[in-house]
Amino acid sequence: MSAQNPNPSGGPTVEGPHDPEHDPTASYALEPDDTGRLTRRIVATSGSTVEVRSPLNGAPLAHIPQSSDADVAEAFARARRAQAAWARTSFEERSAMALRLHDLVLDRQDEIIDLIVWESGKARKHAFDEPLHIALTARYYARTLHEHLDTQRKLGVVPGLTRVEVNRVPKGVVGIISPWNYPFTMALCDGLPALMAGNAVVAKPDSQTMLSALLAAELLEQAGFPRDLWQVVAGPGSRVGTSIIGRADYVCFTGSTATGKIVAKGCADRLIGCSLELGGKNPLLVLRDADLEKAAEGVVRASFSNAGQLCVSMERLFVADQVYDRFVERFVARTEAMTLGATLDWGNDMGSLISQDQLDTVTAHVDDAVAKGARVLTGGRARPDLGPFFYEPTILEGVTPEMTCFGHETFGPVISLYRFHDEADAIARANAGEYGLNASIYSQDGRRARAIAREIRCGTVNVNEAFGATFASIDAPMGGMRESGMGRRQGSEGILRYTESQSVATQRVVRFAPMLGMSDETYAKVMTANLRLMKKLGRA
Repeated sequence: MSAQNPNPSGGPTVEGPHDPEHDPTASYALEPDDTGRLTRRIVATSGSTVEVRSPLNGAPLAHIPQSSDADVAEAFARARRAQAAWARTSFEERSAMALRLHDLVLDRQDEIIDLIVWESGKARKHAFDEPLHIALTARYYARTLHEHLDTQRKLGVVPGLTRVEVNRVPKGVVGIISPWNYPFTMALCDGLPALMAGNAVVAKPDSQTMLSALLAAELLEQAGFPRDLWQVVAGPGSRVGTSIIGRADYVCFTGSTATGKIVAKGCADRLIGCSLELGGKNPLLVLRDADLEKAAEGVVRASFSNAGQLCVSMERLFVADQVYDRFVERFVARTEAMTLGATLDWGNDMGSLISQDQLDTVTAHVDDAVAKGARVLTGGRARPDLGPFFYEPTILEGVTPEMTCFGHETFGPVISLYRFHDEADAIARANAGEYGLNASIYSQDGRRARAIAREIRCGTVNVNEAFGATFASIDAPMGGMRESGMGRRQGSEGILRYTESQSVATQRVVRFAPMLGMSDETYAKVMTANLRLMKKLGRA
């Protein structure tokens, strides 16, 4: 790693120039044997491959075999055979495997993180979030499986004579279509509870980050999960994703709102369920009583973690008039103190965008805003000297509705600042638009902040934290309202979505029909009298 060099523009500190003669990643190698070992897990016989290169420096990583429709059909056939046996596996055996996965992920985190950084270009500290999240997820569902899936007794219509039980039956084979921005955690965090519920999985990771997802599949097998239980296919969503939707018993999709609507329509045509975690234009509120140092530190993480390529990151920042100038001074200073770099080492505060497409989107949003009168407080430039897709963390002021970045998701290291005087107005502005994924509130009055949270139309709201408090609390559901999606991951909802509820009622002694020569009219009167009695006795 090179020494730190101050950016002459006054922006973030940088680590290492993008120079083939002095490549900060040169001491690391992704061995062909490693990539070959992983890519052999893809069900693909078409003979076609796609080359994948690292966003850090453009180095080739692997040639990914591409799956045909016949390959997807074969993956589902294998998964269905495996699922029939897996559904009979005891909860104790499933939990033991999940706990072994927990340990494997922690033991091999350096290997996992290296691969994530190579494929996604993110800073190492942001890549660490991925094995951390999977370890939390594995341990949670291992410890709570009985709580979620045990047969439950319910009230019978005739006390003592009607026994009612509700079983949780696995859906069958679940299709998981996961994104590139958190390639390891999103490959596993939704699929793992599907396995724990007794299902098999056919997974289609994003083509840009297949290797991290394939390493996740390898770790599942090493933890004891049957190999055929988790099938991986590769290819464009227009072909392979559609093929999955046409065969799965349930689909879990994470990605853009536009694509999510296509997935939902495909599932509706087959009358199967789906869960969708989609886009966001997430708001953060800094109230007049906020601790400004803590808020400034939190907003840097909220805005620039993984270069803003995080579905729950913040793109709209509303700051109370009373503290606006003091907060902005701190926020800009912390942003300009960030270290950017294209290395696999610890120490970088932000890494690269994933691709030219993401860089083009970020550049277009900032250039459009500036052309229409927005002010750049810091950042606002691509940094090809660092790597092909680097862009500086950027703070905009004076963003107005006619600017693209006002209401459209940027999905990059760009945040827009807005003043507010009245908290009711700030809440209304936070709720504007069609999205509702994540929000954050900074205030030293926790009770008041939680009251405001109830008025914000987002699936998760963090108080005095950016996103980690909700996302890492696996017992709590996580997902979006409105056009940010439907369904929830994590908690009970995160595993029950992969099951069908089955009610089983056993009736004793009496039947629901006239008995002993009783007429239909008399039967109706007896039942009416029983209903009135049950109400007096306080029965549900």
